[in-house]
Amino acid sequence: MRKSSLWIVLGLAAVVLVAFNVQAGDHAFVGAAKCKMCHKVQYASWETTSHAKATDEAKASTDREYSADCAKCHATNADEAMAGVQCEACHGAGGDFKKMSIMKDRDAAIANGLIIPTQATCDGCHNGEDHAKKVALADNLNNKEAIHDFKNPPGE
Repeated sequence: MRKSSLWIVLGLAAVVLVAFNVQAGDHAFVGAAKCKMCHKVQYASWETTSHAKATDEAKASTDREYSADCAKCHATNADEAMAGVQCEACHGAGGDFKKMSIMKDRDAAIANGLIIPTQATCDGCHNGEDHAKKVALADNLNNKEAIHDFKNPPGE
């Protein structure tokens, strides 16, 4: 009897640990391919932008040598595995708000980490220092070469 009780307790502990790790994994970057599933127009538009190609362009530059430090602005989450300035670089890590039930409710999405980009978002990289050109978000909302087609433009 004691042996079976021990196995039950160990089994429950394993289930709790797995559930905790799965839940913790949800709060992470998911990558633009996940966003594409629901945001096809925005993804297709973004794919043609300089933001989408930021890592490749930085590596190909003859003006300066590429280093891991470049990834802070030229790759999402400063991770070359997430090359380019993907959705989550501006909108926050999607693991918290990627579920359709959350995304359909703007307030719930924001409460779960969705960032509606502001000038401060852009200033994180476009700060006017070194080679990082200062930009004004308001001047670029219709700049499809820089950003993407919007479903709900910032400020609306």
